[in-house]
Parts: sequence; structure tokens; C-alpha cells
Amino acid sequence: MSSLIMRFQINFNSHSLGTIYVVVSFRFLHQSSDSSPDPETSPAMKNRHLSSESDKFLKEFYIPEYIIVPGGKVEVVSEAPKCPTIVFINSKSGGQLGDQLLVTYRSLLNQNQVFDLGEEAPDHVLRRLYLNLENLKLNGDELAAKIEKQLRVIVAGGDGTAGWLLGVVSDLKLSHPPPIATVPLGTGNNLPFAFGWGKKNPGTDHGSVLKFLEQVLEGKEMEIDSWHILMTMKSAPKDGSCDPIHTLELPHSLHAFNRVSDTDEHNVLFRGGFWNYFSMGMDAQVSYAFHCERKLHPEKFKNQLNNQRTYAKIGCTQGWFAAPLLHHSSKNIARLMTVKIMERHGGWKELKIHDSIRSILCLNLPSFSGGLNPWGTPNSKKTRDRTLTPPFVDDGLLEIVGFRDAWHGLLLLAPKGHGTRLAQTHRVKFEFHKGAADCTYMRMDGEPWKQPLPVDDDSDTIVEISHHGRVKMLATQNCISKSVHAPSTPRQQEEEDDADDSENEDFTPSGEEWRKFGAADTFKVGEDVDFSRLS
Repeated sequence: MSSLIMRFQINFNSHSLGTIYVVVSFRFLHQSSDSSPDPETSPAMKNRHLSSESDKFLKEFYIPEYIIVPGGKVEVVSEAPKCPTIVFINSKSGGQLGDQLLVTYRSLLNQNQVFDLGEEAPDHVLRRLYLNLENLKLNGDELAAKIEKQLRVIVAGGDGTAGWLLGVVSDLKLSHPPPIATVPLGTGNNLPFAFGWGKKNPGTDHGSVLKFLEQVLEGKEMEIDSWHILMTMKSAPKDGSCDPIHTLELPHSLHAFNRVSDTDEHNVLFRGGFWNYFSMGMDAQVSYAFHCERKLHPEKFKNQLNNQRTYAKIGCTQGWFAAPLLHHSSKNIARLMTVKIMERHGGWKELKIHDSIRSILCLNLPSFSGGLNPWGTPNSKKTRDRTLTPPFVDDGLLEIVGFRDAWHGLLLLAPKGHGTRLAQTHRVKFEFHKGAADCTYMRMDGEPWKQPLPVDDDSDTIVEISHHGRVKMLATQNCISKSVHAPSTPRQQEEEDDADDSENEDFTPSGEEWRKFGAADTFKVGEDVDFSRLS
């Protein structure tokens, strides 16, 4: 008697549900001993060997259920996992890719360590997890202590989703904050690209996920600067053609704090934060038009390549490629606002901006608009660049870059192309001129909005950005982001001594409104929020 093994792959709704092995027996009347298959090389033995290796690998990420679910039955684990991992997935991102990734991760790991962000907010999950870890440690659970120190987080979604998780971890003020790896499921995917995770939507099959987990296991921790943004803005203008701004139209990382005064019904104080960039002008206008189109017709935005083509088309229709002809000069940055910067020593000083600049960008990471580097690498031999440094992600400095139009932006495609370098600064403030325009466009870490501007003498719109601290990211070994403290980074001793001056009292605002930003308290997403808005 011998057996013939046949393999069938079952697919349901594009999700691989598993592999079924069907054994069909045949009786051979004349079978020589030489024709018998070698059991060590048979398909069944090979698959069993591969499954064993895969199971051994996945144990390095596995978190026992009682660690995640309070009150669960304690499991005896012979050895602590090297890389215990919590996974958050935005099932609305990447068309159907988010849903498919959710199925794959839950089939590979403990289902209770993989969360759909559409069902439960990350601050609730992490608060519950770390509270349980503390209770277990108090009861002498050594595994809980090891998992807390080794824990890593994977977040699958666009830049907005990744920023949400960064804000949550930042606000929780953990003694051992977990580094975060990002799976690119958005259109731009600047955060994942900056840390080596790529910018193309990933595969959702088991092999692709296992490969990503291998990179997570081998990844390195990097600290990056986080930036606090405080905005005094008009939420309901008395007149003018611009519609009142609705708080739900703002980025998820920007939330109302309080009114400027009890008698002021129009000026509201908002605070929030970003990790990659904040921009204003025509680039944000194109992004806003794309966002509105996607909101109206979500069925047309299921493919990353098509999304990028649509983005380019909207850029043309918005006049970004013919800005001198179609963009009124009154909306140029210098006409709209006064820009002030604060360097390491001294007070505010005005930043001179050429009248042709139509878009201004405050950049923290070397990745913008799908992986481009607007700052480039300044040439220390050139007089105008001697005081500028490369864009380190943890030096407490923002790179301020300007663009005239989309053609100027296309210079970034050249090997040494860059925008107009305006300044590197620890703090920057934008003071809008009254009556210059009824609105402008802003964008923060991929999320755009249309901002009303003052049209009379009774209101002001001011945007102030300052260094807030640092958060941990998980990066691949060959990522493009660079640390000022890396051994291979040439740095003068004087610059190293000043690297942490951004925490100096002279440059850190005081008061309750400045203490923190993020998700645990300020990234609250109400039940009426359309979660698909988060890229």
C-alpha cells in the first residue's frame, strides 16, 4: 500500500484559509522495493520540516494570552520570546489590503495580539496591556518583565495611522516605550520609507508577512524628534467666502484645547504634534483636493498606483504646474504671513522669504511626497551652506524648505536636487496677515485641511511649532534616516554639546497647554468619525 499526496489551496474572498492535504490510497499489485519513496524527501516530510521551522520562528513574536487578556490562565513558557510584538492594522487602508493583512497576522500569531484599529483604539489596548504587565510583575511574573522590555509594535496603515500610534506611545510616558515598525498601506508612505520599510503596498500572503517579521526581529531602534504645534485659529469666521472649519475635518493629531477667552467665540486654541512634516501652500492644496475626491468616491481609490496617478492629475488641474499663471500672487507665502524662527541662542527673528515661494515645508524626516528628500545634503564648502547640517532625525532641528511650483519640486528627482533651503531651527512661528486671503491650506503628516484666515482686526491666526521630545522608531539596518549620534556621523564637539539644547527652559514653553500632545488624551476618535479618513 502506498499513498499519493495532493495539495489544494482554498481561497475565499481573496484570503488564504489554509492548505488541505488529501490522501488517496491505491493498491499496486506489482511494486518493487526500489520504487518506494524516501520518507525523508517526501513532500509531506518537507512541508512538516518547513512548518516546524516556521513555528520555531514565530515563537519569537508570540505573546501568551494571559499577558494580553487580564485574568487569563497563566502559561508556562520555557523561554521568553526575543521579539514579542503587538500588531495594529487599519483595515480601511490600502483598499482591501488592510483586511487581508489582518487575516494573515491573526493566522500566524496569537489572535489577541493583533488588533483592528477600526474596532479598538490603540490607547485603550496599550493602557490595558501595560496595566496588566505591572500587576503581573508585582506578583513576581518574570516573563511579564521580560516582555515589557522586549516589546515591539507593528502598525499597518498610512502616515496618519502611524502618527496616531506614535502619539499614543508618546502620551503614555512609559518607562520602556516600545519601538514602532510601520507597514506601508497609504499613498505617500513617507514614515515607512524613511525607516527602511519601503513605500509600496506590501504582500499579504504568509511568505510576505514572515519576511516582514524577520526584518522586525533584526531591526534597530532609533530615536526621532517629535514636534508640538500650537494653533490659534478661527473656527467660525463672521464673514468671507470660506466655510467655517469643522473640528472633525482637522487631522487626528490636532485637537481643540480651549477657547482663547470665554468671550471669544471665534478663536479656538488647538494643539497637536507631528513627526515628519507640516506644510502650507499649494502642495497642501493639491493634497486637500485629492483627499476630498477620495472621500466622495472611495471606490476609485483601491489601488496605490492609480492613487498616485490621480494625485498627479489633480496637481495639474489645481494649477500647481502653472502656478505663476494660475496662482494669485497674494497667496504666496510672503504675502500671507510673517515667518519667525528661534535659533539656539537669542529670541525670535524674522525669516526672509522670496516672494515667489508658494509652498513652505517644515521637515523632520528625509522623506516627503512619496520618499523624496527636499533638504538634500548641504555642501559645507559653499558659503551659504556652511551653517547648515544634513537632516538628522534626532538633532532637535526642523528643516524649513520652500517651493515655487511643481516644476521646482521635480528637482527632487535629480540625484542632488533639493528645494530652497530657508533655515534650520528649534522653533518656528507663522503669523498670518489680516485680510491677505480668506483661507489657506495646511497639511500635517499626510493629513490636509482648509484653514480659514482672519478677515478683520478682531482675530488672529498663529501657528507655532516647538521641539517636544523624542519617540522610538524601529528601522531596518539600511534605512535612509540618520542619527546625529551615529558613530559614522561626522560632528564637531561643539555641535554635540548643544544637541540637547532644545530641552533648555529658554526654548520650552511653560503652562498646561504645552505639557503634552498625542493620542491618549487628545487623539480621541469619536463614534461619528469616518475612520476611513485616516490614511
